[in-house]
Amino acid sequence: IENRLQGGDASRCRGPYYLGEHDSTYFQSLNLNKRSVSLNVKTPEGRQAFHRLVGTAAAVLNNLRGAQPAKLGLTYAALSPLNPKVVCAHLSAFGRDNERRGWPGYDYMMQAEAGYLSVTGEPGTPPARFGLSIIAFMPGITTALALVSALFGAQKSGRGRDADVSLFDVALHQLSYPGTWYLNHGLVTGRLPRGAHPSAVPVQLYRTADGWIFLMCMTQKFWEELLDIVDAPGGAADPRFATMASRREHRDALTPLLDEALSRAATATWLERMQGRLPAAPVYDMAQALDNPFVSAIGMVRSTPHPARPGFRSFAHPIRLDEQRLPARVASGLGADTESVLGALGYSAAELAAMRARDAI
Repeated sequence: IENRLQGGDASRCRGPYYLGEHDSTYFQSLNLNKRSVSLNVKTPEGRQAFHRLVGTAAAVLNNLRGAQPAKLGLTYAALSPLNPKVVCAHLSAFGRDNERRGWPGYDYMMQAEAGYLSVTGEPGTPPARFGLSIIAFMPGITTALALVSALFGAQKSGRGRDADVSLFDVALHQLSYPGTWYLNHGLVTGRLPRGAHPSAVPVQLYRTADGWIFLMCMTQKFWEELLDIVDAPGGAADPRFATMASRREHRDALTPLLDEALSRAATATWLERMQGRLPAAPVYDMAQALDNPFVSAIGMVRSTPHPARPGFRSFAHPIRLDEQRLPARVASGLGADTESVLGALGYSAAELAAMRARDAI
Protein backbone atom coordinates (compact mmCIF):
# COMPACT_ATOMS: atom_id res chain seq x y z
CA ILE A 1 0.00 0.00 0.00
CA GLU A 2 1.42 3.37 -1.06
CA ASN A 3 0.27 6.96 -0.63
CA ARG A 4 -0.25 8.46 -4.08
CA LEU A 5 -0.26 12.03 -2.72
CA GLN A 6 3.28 11.54 -1.39
CA GLY A 7 4.56 9.95 -4.60
CA GLY A 8 4.47 6.42 -3.23
CA ASP A 9 7.50 4.67 -1.84
CA ALA A 10 10.45 7.08 -1.57
CA SER A 11 12.67 4.78 -3.62
CA ARG A 12 10.44 5.28 -6.68
CA CYS A 13 11.98 8.72 -7.16
CA ARG A 14 15.56 7.86 -6.20
CA GLY A 15 18.04 8.22 -9.07
CA PRO A 16 20.21 8.36 -10.94
CA TYR A 17 18.29 6.14 -13.39
CA TYR A 18 14.56 6.48 -13.94
CA LEU A 19 11.97 4.30 -15.70
CA GLY A 20 9.24 6.87 -16.13
CA GLU A 21 7.18 8.77 -13.57
CA HIS A 22 7.31 7.31 -10.05
CA ASP A 23 9.66 4.52 -11.08
CA SER A 24 13.39 3.97 -11.04
CA THR A 25 16.02 1.28 -11.34
CA TYR A 26 16.66 1.78 -7.61
CA PHE A 27 13.00 1.03 -6.82
CA GLN A 28 12.84 -2.02 -9.07
CA SER A 29 16.00 -3.49 -7.55
CA LEU A 30 14.15 -3.79 -4.22
CA ASN A 31 10.55 -4.45 -5.24
CA LEU A 32 10.26 -7.15 -7.90
CA ASN A 33 6.91 -9.01 -8.00
CA LYS A 34 5.11 -6.43 -5.85
CA ARG A 35 1.68 -5.06 -6.70
CA SER A 36 0.79 -1.48 -5.80
CA VAL A 37 -2.40 -0.16 -4.24
CA SER A 38 -2.59 3.57 -3.59
CA LEU A 39 -4.49 4.15 -0.37
CA ASN A 40 -4.63 7.06 2.05
CA VAL A 41 -5.45 5.42 5.39
CA LYS A 42 -5.79 8.82 7.04
CA THR A 43 -9.12 9.36 5.26
CA PRO A 44 -12.31 7.59 6.44
CA GLU A 45 -12.80 5.92 3.06
CA GLY A 46 -9.17 4.86 2.85
CA ARG A 47 -9.25 3.40 6.35
CA GLN A 48 -12.44 1.51 5.54
CA ALA A 49 -10.84 0.01 2.42
CA PHE A 50 -7.76 -0.90 4.42
CA HIS A 51 -9.90 -2.66 7.00
CA ARG A 52 -11.57 -4.69 4.26
CA LEU A 53 -8.12 -5.74 3.06
CA VAL A 54 -7.13 -6.74 6.59
CA GLY A 55 -10.17 -8.98 6.78
CA THR A 56 -8.79 -11.04 3.88
CA ALA A 57 -5.10 -10.83 4.80
CA ALA A 58 -2.79 -13.19 6.64
CA ALA A 59 -0.40 -10.40 7.65
CA VAL A 60 0.08 -6.64 7.73
CA LEU A 61 3.65 -5.34 7.52
CA ASN A 62 4.82 -1.76 7.92
CA ASN A 63 8.22 -0.05 8.03
CA LEU A 64 7.20 3.18 9.74
CA ARG A 65 8.74 5.01 12.68
CA GLY A 66 7.99 3.13 15.88
CA ALA A 67 5.42 5.64 17.12
CA GLN A 68 3.30 5.50 13.95
CA PRO A 69 1.69 2.00 13.94
CA ALA A 70 -0.36 2.72 17.07
CA LYS A 71 -1.44 6.12 15.73
CA LEU A 72 -2.51 4.62 12.40
CA GLY A 73 -4.17 1.55 13.89
CA LEU A 74 -1.73 -0.98 12.46
CA THR A 75 -1.19 -3.03 15.63
CA TYR A 76 -2.69 -6.39 16.50
CA ALA A 77 -4.78 -4.76 19.22
CA ALA A 78 -6.35 -2.46 16.63
CA LEU A 79 -6.79 -5.02 13.83
CA SER A 80 -7.58 -8.27 15.66
CA PRO A 81 -11.33 -7.46 15.90
CA LEU A 82 -11.33 -7.48 12.08
CA ASN A 83 -9.24 -10.63 11.75
CA PRO A 84 -8.13 -12.55 14.89
CA LYS A 85 -5.51 -14.53 12.93
CA VAL A 86 -3.78 -11.53 11.35
CA VAL A 87 -0.06 -11.08 12.09
CA CYS A 88 1.12 -7.47 12.41
CA ALA A 89 4.82 -7.06 11.66
CA HIS A 90 6.59 -3.80 12.45
CA LEU A 91 10.02 -2.91 11.07
CA SER A 92 11.30 0.37 12.50
CA ALA A 93 14.57 2.12 13.19
CA PHE A 94 14.62 1.74 16.98
CA GLY A 95 11.48 -0.18 17.99
CA ARG A 96 8.07 0.80 19.34
CA ASP A 97 8.56 0.67 23.09
CA ASN A 98 11.41 3.00 24.00
CA GLU A 99 12.45 6.66 24.09
CA ARG A 100 13.58 6.57 20.45
CA ARG A 101 10.37 5.15 19.01
CA GLY A 102 9.63 8.39 17.15
CA TRP A 103 13.09 8.71 15.64
CA PRO A 104 13.77 8.15 11.94
CA GLY A 105 16.75 5.99 11.11
CA TYR A 106 18.77 4.62 8.22
CA ASP A 107 21.44 2.03 7.59
CA TYR A 108 24.56 4.20 7.79
CA MET A 109 23.43 5.62 11.15
CA MET A 110 23.11 2.12 12.57
CA GLN A 111 26.53 1.10 11.28
CA ALA A 112 28.01 4.18 12.94
CA GLU A 113 26.40 3.78 16.36
CA ALA A 114 26.71 0.00 16.55
CA GLY A 115 30.46 0.10 16.00
CA TYR A 116 30.69 -1.19 12.43
CA LEU A 117 32.77 1.74 11.21
CA SER A 118 35.41 0.92 13.81
CA VAL A 119 36.07 -2.54 12.35
CA THR A 120 35.76 -1.72 8.65
CA GLY A 121 38.66 -0.52 6.49
CA GLU A 122 42.38 -0.26 7.05
CA PRO A 123 44.03 0.77 10.33
CA GLY A 124 44.93 4.45 10.56
CA THR A 125 42.26 5.63 8.10
CA PRO A 126 39.01 7.52 8.83
CA PRO A 127 36.02 5.44 9.97
CA ALA A 128 34.55 3.51 7.05
CA ARG A 129 31.10 2.07 6.45
CA PHE A 130 30.25 -1.10 4.56
CA GLY A 131 30.10 -0.54 0.83
CA LEU A 132 26.53 -1.90 0.77
CA SER A 133 23.54 -1.12 2.99
CA ILE A 134 23.90 -4.27 5.04
CA ILE A 135 21.84 -2.95 7.98
CA ALA A 136 18.98 -2.13 5.64
CA PHE A 137 18.99 -5.61 4.11
CA MET A 138 19.47 -7.83 7.18
CA PRO A 139 16.50 -6.42 9.13
CA GLY A 140 14.31 -7.08 6.10
CA ILE A 141 15.36 -10.73 6.10
CA THR A 142 14.94 -10.90 9.88
CA THR A 143 11.45 -9.42 9.60
CA ALA A 144 10.52 -11.96 6.94
CA LEU A 145 11.61 -14.76 9.28
CA ALA A 146 9.66 -13.22 12.18
CA LEU A 147 6.59 -12.85 9.98
CA VAL A 148 6.69 -16.42 8.67
CA SER A 149 7.24 -17.77 12.18
CA ALA A 150 4.31 -15.77 13.54
CA LEU A 151 2.12 -16.93 10.65
CA PHE A 152 2.98 -20.53 11.45
CA GLY A 153 1.97 -19.92 15.07
CA ALA A 154 -1.27 -18.24 14.00
CA GLN A 155 -2.21 -21.22 11.85
CA LYS A 156 -1.86 -23.50 14.87
CA SER A 157 -3.43 -21.26 17.52
CA GLY A 158 -5.95 -19.27 15.49
CA ARG A 159 -4.57 -16.09 17.03
CA GLY A 160 -2.23 -13.56 15.45
CA ARG A 161 0.22 -11.26 17.21
CA ASP A 162 2.62 -8.35 16.81
CA ALA A 163 6.14 -9.09 15.56
CA ASP A 164 8.73 -6.36 16.00
CA VAL A 165 12.17 -5.93 14.42
CA SER A 166 14.34 -2.81 14.51
CA LEU A 167 17.40 -1.82 12.51
CA PHE A 168 19.27 -0.99 15.71
CA ASP A 169 18.57 -4.36 17.34
CA VAL A 170 19.69 -6.27 14.25
CA ALA A 171 22.83 -4.14 13.92
CA LEU A 172 23.81 -4.94 17.52
CA HIS A 173 22.94 -8.63 17.15
CA GLN A 174 25.20 -8.92 14.10
CA LEU A 175 28.20 -7.84 16.16
CA SER A 176 28.18 -11.58 16.95
CA TYR A 177 31.42 -13.01 18.33
CA PRO A 178 33.41 -9.72 18.50
CA GLY A 179 30.55 -8.26 20.50
CA THR A 180 30.42 -11.31 22.76
CA TRP A 181 34.20 -11.14 23.25
CA TYR A 182 33.82 -7.60 24.54
CA LEU A 183 30.84 -8.38 26.76
CA ASN A 184 32.64 -11.27 28.44
CA HIS A 185 36.36 -10.52 28.15
CA GLY A 186 36.62 -6.79 27.53
CA LEU A 187 38.31 -7.30 24.15
CA VAL A 188 37.76 -4.37 21.76
CA THR A 189 38.12 -5.70 18.22
CA GLY A 190 39.58 -3.10 15.87
CA ARG A 191 40.64 -2.93 12.26
CA LEU A 192 43.27 -5.25 10.86
CA PRO A 193 45.26 -4.79 7.65
CA ARG A 194 43.96 -6.27 4.42
CA GLY A 195 40.54 -7.22 5.77
CA ALA A 196 42.01 -9.88 8.05
CA HIS A 197 39.88 -12.06 10.30
CA PRO A 198 40.32 -11.11 13.98
CA SER A 199 41.28 -14.61 15.11
CA ALA A 200 41.81 -17.04 12.20
CA VAL A 201 45.14 -16.82 10.30
CA PRO A 202 45.83 -16.76 7.39
CA VAL A 203 42.48 -15.26 6.45
CA GLN A 204 43.04 -12.05 4.49
CA LEU A 205 44.22 -10.50 1.24
CA TYR A 206 47.59 -11.50 -0.20
CA ARG A 207 49.53 -10.16 -3.15
CA THR A 208 49.89 -12.15 -6.36
CA ALA A 209 51.89 -11.44 -9.51
CA ASP A 210 49.02 -9.44 -11.02
CA GLY A 211 46.88 -8.32 -8.09
CA TRP A 212 45.27 -9.85 -5.02
CA ILE A 213 43.75 -13.05 -3.74
CA PHE A 214 41.66 -13.63 -0.61
CA LEU A 215 42.58 -16.79 1.27
CA MET A 216 40.50 -18.31 4.06
CA CYS A 217 42.37 -20.95 6.02
CA MET A 218 39.70 -21.22 8.68
CA THR A 219 40.89 -24.67 9.81
CA GLN A 220 44.20 -26.43 10.34
CA LYS A 221 43.40 -28.66 7.38
CA PHE A 222 43.20 -25.70 5.02
CA TRP A 223 46.53 -24.38 6.33
CA GLU A 224 48.11 -27.72 5.48
CA GLU A 225 46.54 -27.62 2.01
CA LEU A 226 47.99 -24.14 1.51
CA LEU A 227 51.47 -25.38 2.41
CA ASP A 228 51.08 -28.21 -0.10
CA ILE A 229 50.05 -25.81 -2.88
CA VAL A 230 52.30 -22.83 -2.13
CA ASP A 231 56.01 -23.10 -1.45
CA ALA A 232 56.24 -20.54 1.34
CA PRO A 233 59.87 -20.29 2.49
CA GLY A 234 60.14 -21.91 5.91
CA GLY A 235 56.38 -21.92 6.40
CA ALA A 236 56.00 -25.62 7.13
CA ALA A 237 58.98 -25.90 9.44
CA ASP A 238 58.61 -22.64 11.37
CA PRO A 239 57.11 -23.36 14.82
CA ARG A 240 55.59 -19.85 14.84
CA PHE A 241 53.08 -21.05 12.23
CA ALA A 242 52.40 -24.57 13.46
CA THR A 243 49.00 -23.98 15.11
CA MET A 244 46.01 -21.66 14.77
CA ALA A 245 46.97 -19.91 18.01
CA SER A 246 50.61 -19.43 17.08
CA ARG A 247 49.76 -18.15 13.60
CA ARG A 248 47.44 -15.59 15.14
CA GLU A 249 50.26 -14.43 17.42
CA HIS A 250 52.70 -14.15 14.52
CA ARG A 251 50.33 -12.87 11.80
CA ASP A 252 52.63 -9.95 10.87
CA ALA A 253 55.59 -12.29 10.30
CA LEU A 254 53.56 -14.69 8.14
CA THR A 255 52.07 -12.07 5.80
CA PRO A 256 55.30 -11.13 3.94
CA LEU A 257 56.26 -14.79 3.54
CA LEU A 258 52.95 -15.61 1.86
CA ASP A 259 53.13 -12.41 -0.21
CA GLU A 260 56.52 -13.49 -1.51
CA ALA A 261 55.36 -16.99 -2.39
CA LEU A 262 52.06 -15.96 -3.99
CA SER A 263 53.70 -13.17 -5.99
CA ARG A 264 55.38 -15.81 -8.14
CA ALA A 265 52.16 -16.48 -10.10
CA ALA A 266 49.00 -14.71 -11.23
CA THR A 267 45.76 -14.85 -9.30
CA ALA A 268 44.07 -17.05 -11.92
CA THR A 269 46.92 -19.56 -11.70
CA TRP A 270 46.61 -19.84 -7.94
CA LEU A 271 42.82 -20.17 -8.13
CA GLU A 272 43.19 -23.02 -10.61
CA ARG A 273 45.58 -24.83 -8.28
CA MET A 274 43.43 -24.22 -5.20
CA GLN A 275 40.07 -25.06 -6.78
CA GLY A 276 38.16 -27.54 -4.62
CA ARG A 277 40.97 -27.77 -2.07
CA LEU A 278 41.28 -24.40 -0.40
CA PRO A 279 38.77 -21.54 0.12
CA ALA A 280 40.11 -18.72 -2.06
CA ALA A 281 38.60 -15.96 -4.18
CA PRO A 282 39.67 -13.34 -6.70
CA VAL A 283 39.14 -9.67 -5.83
CA TYR A 284 36.66 -8.22 -8.34
CA ASP A 285 35.15 -4.82 -8.89
CA MET A 286 31.40 -4.51 -9.58
CA ALA A 287 31.73 -5.07 -13.33
CA GLN A 288 33.96 -8.11 -12.95
CA ALA A 289 31.67 -9.58 -10.30
CA LEU A 290 28.57 -9.33 -12.49
CA ASP A 291 30.27 -10.30 -15.76
CA ASN A 292 31.65 -13.41 -14.08
CA PRO A 293 30.67 -16.43 -16.28
CA PHE A 294 29.70 -18.36 -13.14
CA VAL A 295 26.96 -15.80 -12.39
CA SER A 296 25.47 -16.43 -15.81
CA ALA A 297 25.84 -20.20 -15.51
CA ILE A 298 23.81 -20.38 -12.29
CA GLY A 299 21.12 -17.99 -13.53
CA MET A 300 21.50 -15.31 -10.88
CA VAL A 301 20.93 -12.50 -13.41
CA ARG A 302 17.77 -12.66 -15.45
CA SER A 303 15.70 -10.66 -17.91
CA THR A 304 12.66 -8.96 -16.34
CA PRO A 305 11.19 -6.75 -19.09
CA HIS A 306 9.91 -3.33 -18.02
CA PRO A 307 7.46 -1.23 -20.09
CA ALA A 308 10.05 1.54 -20.27
CA ARG A 309 13.02 -0.79 -20.75
CA PRO A 310 12.32 -4.14 -22.45
CA GLY A 311 15.87 -5.30 -21.80
CA PHE A 312 15.74 -4.62 -18.05
CA ARG A 313 17.81 -7.12 -16.07
CA SER A 314 17.60 -7.98 -12.40
CA PHE A 315 18.95 -10.43 -9.87
CA ALA A 316 17.16 -13.73 -9.48
CA HIS A 317 15.90 -14.62 -6.02
CA PRO A 318 18.57 -16.49 -4.04
CA ILE A 319 16.00 -19.03 -2.75
CA ARG A 320 15.26 -21.96 -5.03
CA LEU A 321 12.30 -24.30 -4.62
CA ASP A 322 12.45 -27.79 -6.12
CA GLU A 323 15.77 -26.72 -7.63
CA GLN A 324 14.08 -23.97 -9.63
CA ARG A 325 14.55 -20.20 -9.51
CA LEU A 326 11.43 -18.35 -8.39
CA PRO A 327 9.53 -16.43 -11.09
CA ALA A 328 9.96 -12.68 -11.26
CA ARG A 329 8.38 -9.63 -12.86
CA VAL A 330 8.96 -5.91 -12.40
CA ALA A 331 6.99 -4.11 -9.71
CA SER A 332 3.74 -2.43 -10.67
CA GLY A 333 3.48 1.29 -11.27
CA LEU A 334 2.27 3.50 -8.45
CA GLY A 335 -1.33 2.50 -7.70
CA ALA A 336 -1.59 0.33 -10.80
CA ASP A 337 -3.40 -2.45 -8.93
CA THR A 338 -5.76 -0.29 -6.88
CA GLU A 339 -8.89 -0.90 -8.95
CA SER A 340 -8.34 -4.66 -9.34
CA VAL A 341 -7.55 -5.24 -5.66
CA LEU A 342 -10.33 -3.08 -4.26
CA GLY A 343 -12.72 -4.26 -6.96
CA ALA A 344 -12.18 -7.82 -5.73
CA LEU A 345 -13.32 -6.59 -2.29
CA GLY A 346 -16.64 -5.45 -3.76
CA TYR A 347 -16.00 -1.78 -4.59
CA SER A 348 -17.83 -0.59 -7.69
CA ALA A 349 -16.33 1.62 -10.38
CA ALA A 350 -18.44 4.52 -9.13
CA GLU A 351 -17.25 4.03 -5.56
CA LEU A 352 -13.63 3.90 -6.68
CA ALA A 353 -14.08 7.09 -8.71
CA ALA A 354 -15.59 8.86 -5.70
CA MET A 355 -12.74 7.69 -3.48
CA ARG A 356 -10.20 8.95 -5.98
CA ALA A 357 -11.94 12.32 -6.11
CA ARG A 358 -11.57 12.58 -2.33
CA ASP A 359 -7.91 11.51 -2.46
CA ALA A 360 -8.64 8.33 -0.52
CA ILE A 361 -6.94 6.30 -3.26
